[in-house]
Amino acid sequence: MNVRPLGDKILIKRADPETKTDAGIFLPESAKDKPKEGKVLAVGNGRLNKDTGEYIPFTVKKGDRVIFTSYAGTEIKIGDEDILIVTEDDILGVID
Repeated sequence: MNVRPLGDKILIKRADPETKTDAGIFLPESAKDKPKEGKVLAVGNGRLNKDTGEYIPFTVKKGDRVIFTSYAGTEIKIGDEDILIVTEDDILGVID
């Protein structure tokens, strides 16, 4: 199934959670935090400027690694992957 984001929405694949600590201790499933970073899979058209009727382009693009807020967007399942649908306001920064 393919999903195309509409308007000011962005699809993000969340990074894999850490499986062990820096000291080498393996973490059980219940102790793993959901990562707050991921990869942009697709972007919509952009935010609509109500004055001119034109779309304002995104500052992120497909393939960018980004950091987003803890409670960002809506999580959906496509096949066996968890995908996050967010707005650009939920994205805090791009990882270079």
